[in-house]
Amino acid sequence: MSPVPFHQRDGWIWLDGVLTPWAEAKLHVLSHALHYGSAVFEGERAYGGAIFKSTEHSERLRRSAELLDFEIPYNVAEIDAAKDLVLAKNGLVDGYVRPIAWRGSEMMGVSAQANTIHLAIAAWEWPSYFNPEERLKGIRIDMARYRRPDPATAPCHSKAAGLYMICTISKHEAERKGYADALMLDWQGRVAECTGANVFFTRDGAIHTPMADCFLDGITRRTVIDLAKRRGFEVIERRILPEELATFNECFITGTAAEVTPVSEIARHKYQPGNITRTLMEDYMAEVQPKARAA
Repeated sequence: MSPVPFHQRDGWIWLDGVLTPWAEAKLHVLSHALHYGSAVFEGERAYGGAIFKSTEHSERLRRSAELLDFEIPYNVAEIDAAKDLVLAKNGLVDGYVRPIAWRGSEMMGVSAQANTIHLAIAAWEWPSYFNPEERLKGIRIDMARYRRPDPATAPCHSKAAGLYMICTISKHEAERKGYADALMLDWQGRVAECTGANVFFTRDGAIHTPMADCFLDGITRRTVIDLAKRRGFEVIERRILPEELATFNECFITGTAAEVTPVSEIARHKYQPGNITRTLMEDYMAEVQPKARAA
């Protein structure tokens, strides 16, 4: 049975300060964001009725908008409260939360300084990003055709909708070849990230991850780095070259949707999910539970 399309689902969406029936939460076809990519968003998860690091996500949403030269007309506390309201109104305990802010339709053209800034928040049930059985044995990843752009050419530290265009293309190409995702290099040909997740490797008991200088320093990424350091693992953030992929023992990716997901293959390179990956998977799932956070 095919999943229900998002525009046909039941529930409530918070739209510009008002809880709106799901099917009525619409925008005009001439919205600036649709034509010029002037939108920013967040992906968040609720566990046990509480959104993990909700305030950090709301702060990043506002920073992302500022990098795109607009200001969201709600402060962090108001955004946090709206997200909690959406969860409660939809009766969700465990779910995915998607705030998005965008330029409206008053002006159509590259310049849109008078356009209204809108904010919407939706939430729905969403299980693990990858097939559970596939996740336990490690997912297979291809190499992406496109690279993350030079920071001098794009607002790479904004979670901006337009920056995901090459991610969608790369993930589609990987899926058509039987892979779950794709690994992107940066503009200089160094390992960067996957299409919607950060990447980690292990070698000789240490954890290696690319420096987040041309892509998002993910909230999950930072959480996992902290968890690893608590365990006494050495975490090295550095430049990683593609030819090093053959030298690592384990590989895993992190993200709000992916959580901590083992990787068994990147193109021709094979990995065996091991103790470090399993430990961090377990530690992360414990960290996101409200009881663990309150302890």
